[in-house]
Amino acid sequence: MTASERVAESQRCFLSHSANETFALGARLGQLLAPGDFIGLIGDLGTGKTEFVRGVAQGAGVSAAEVSSPTFAIISAYRGRIPIYHADFFRIRDYDEAYATGFTDLLESDGAVLVEWLNRVPRAAPRELILLSFEDLGGEERRILAYAYGTRYQHRLQTLIPDAGSSKL
Repeated sequence: MTASERVAESQRCFLSHSANETFALGARLGQLLAPGDFIGLIGDLGTGKTEFVRGVAQGAGVSAAEVSSPTFAIISAYRGRIPIYHADFFRIRDYDEAYATGFTDLLESDGAVLVEWLNRVPRAAPRELILLSFEDLGGEERRILAYAYGTRYQHRLQTLIPDAGSSKL
């Protein structure tokens, strides 16, 4: 899934100057998450996706230390204020493989779903979601482009990153 495949209802840009800022943005999103939410994350290796998810987990009441990249487990579950299901599609080749992991059952669960490498299996994305694209700008700087698909996510994104331009927490 890429942002160009569909038109987002809302779009924001966040410039992170450190892993701590990326974590803090994730923690803010974790505070806003509700059961049924779907967050897709795309970007090259080392761009901060897992650090962001650690922040989301902490914001949702899960110890950030519990969160690791689930590349080999494919899906990890964390219990906090709401359940967090963290999937990593790096090693998944297609929708059938994602389905075989039980991933599709999570879409109707009581928690929020976060998927790293969603672009590897775009068919796994629901119609409405927040899609975050991470870009390495050199050093610790990252550009995080956020796209909201669906009204509920449009409002959530506006709360997460209030200004339409670049933002810092």
